[in-house]
Amino acid sequence: MCKLLKVPRSLVYYHINKRAESNKISKEEIQLENEIIDIFRKSRNNYGTRKIKKELEKKKIKVSRRKIGRIMEKYSLISN
Repeated sequence: MCKLLKVPRSLVYYHINKRAESNKISKEEIQLENEIIDIFRKSRNNYGTRKIKKELEKKKIKVSRRKIGRIMEKYSLISN
């Protein structure tokens, strides 16, 4: 098939591996997003990025406030 398309075999394997790596990252991202949503809901929609970051640090999860903010914005989580 690679000969028909005149594409190097290594290129095909590169794209297969790249897709596999992106799936691993998305599982971790989903887990982090769920954790942030859970903390936000438990705070009765009060916590902002700073307090959520502190709660994640207690659970030994290291993430930036900016990333927390992007996730909150993605799910329309606005603190009171």
